[in-house]
Amino acid sequence: MLNYLWGFLIIIGVVYAALTGHMAEVTNGALDSSKEAVSICITMLGVMSLWTGLMQIAKKAGIISSCTRKIRPLLKWLFPDVPQDNPAIEYIATNLIADFLGLGWASTPAGLKAIKELAKLNKKDVHTASDAMCTFLIINIASIQLIPVNIIAYRSQYGSVNPAAIIVPGMIATTISTIVAIIFCKIKCHKSKRIVK
Repeated sequence: MLNYLWGFLIIIGVVYAALTGHMAEVTNGALDSSKEAVSICITMLGVMSLWTGLMQIAKKAGIISSCTRKIRPLLKWLFPDVPQDNPAIEYIATNLIADFLGLGWASTPAGLKAIKELAKLNKKDVHTASDAMCTFLIINIASIQLIPVNIIAYRSQYGSVNPAAIIVPGMIATTISTIVAIIFCKIKCHKSKRIVK
């Protein structure tokens, strides 16, 4: 659906530019945007490689396992239907730790593995997400962040005088969004269990 929407918007823009005599601006804009996109991709590739590598080092050094043990009571409370010895718990912990550190790219592989493991535990219809899957997804989207690495990199790329100025507002916003997400999930899970009973 989004492909059609974007295609429709591009066609309208090109037709409008042709009718108003602004095709040169459209062409220049497309070329400048392409060049800028490649530049941003190269910058973000470096940032992503650094932090993904650090996450792998942390995993091999046992730091992720240690952090997982420390947040296990929280994970048990958030995901009461998931056995604590299930591989999903470690993947969820890795994902949440990476998100907390602002390493969205490093958290994605663990997040995908967590969803696969949670899907194996899903006793409902295979086309219906379990409460644990929904909770994980919502908390992942809200993701409390200590250091928003991606945003700092983008701000630096675009010449911000103080790229790290976003840290405190980002912490406040993501803390609030995560708390609201957890409250929402707990209410919905409680209601769905009452309906099943």
